[in-house]
Amino acid sequence: MKIRIATRKSELALFQANLVAEKLIEKNNSLQVELVPMSSDGDETDAPLHQIGGKGLFINTLESALLKEKADIAVHSLKDVPAKLDEDFCIAAVLKRASAGDMLLTNNGCSIKDLAINSTIATSSPRRYAQIKNLYPEIKIVPIRGNIATRISKLDQQNIDGLVVAKAALERLNISNDNCYEFSFEEMLPAASQGYIGVECLTSNKKILDILKTINSPEDLILAQAERDFVLKLNGSCLSPIAIYCRQNLDKVLISARVLSQNGDKQIHKEITSSFESMQQDIRDLSQEFISMGADKLILT
Repeated sequence: MKIRIATRKSELALFQANLVAEKLIEKNNSLQVELVPMSSDGDETDAPLHQIGGKGLFINTLESALLKEKADIAVHSLKDVPAKLDEDFCIAAVLKRASAGDMLLTNNGCSIKDLAINSTIATSSPRRYAQIKNLYPEIKIVPIRGNIATRISKLDQQNIDGLVVAKAALERLNISNDNCYEFSFEEMLPAASQGYIGVECLTSNKKILDILKTINSPEDLILAQAERDFVLKLNGSCLSPIAIYCRQNLDKVLISARVLSQNGDKQIHKEITSSFESMQQDIRDLSQEFISMGADKLILT
């Protein structure tokens, strides 16, 4: 049997697709795997994401390939996948989570605390923007697009003092973090499911679903889905200033959530202790508590 993997053409996307391919062959040694690289709508423009439809543009082409039977599965950075999927699709597997945090790249490796007043940091993430502005309102933040290599080159070529990227992306591409400052989770919580590679397929394809179970990390899928459910219940998107991190701590699960206004001047923050057995209900209760405090409206202001 052959499985065709739809993937974007970026270096990071191809790395992730190849990793999934390796895991599939490792667990199913008679399997053949073929990568189907393609350009998404989001890859075809440098326009700001909020003007062109959000990060969902990065997966539309891949989902279309699944529907047209040009591919059997699609591999994504799960943080880029909308929390609400069409009923035709499902996230059938996730690999074990890589680092969930964010890194600040500078030319000298200084921390964000040591940047001069009115320094310029590049990021197009409303979540990162709002959290930085909440802590350091004097810092100027400018948008940036492109793959990891392109964004890093802009740090050298343009008048930018710092660039914020996911730590997992640097690790997967073996990019040195010598000139990086790692944000603490007190400073910056990650996006929902940041650090996860997600594997999507058609909900109706039982044969593929069974194969994907062989590479899935069940507990990680529960954690990832809990984070995505929190965003969904707040009616948020990849472009909302919503941050949530669920991580296992012995037999418990620590959930940290933060919702901010777009400019970062207001925030709602809470941490709770849950468990794998109660997490679905706890996420539901936590989201309702945030909504009762106006979180669903705060992300729009």
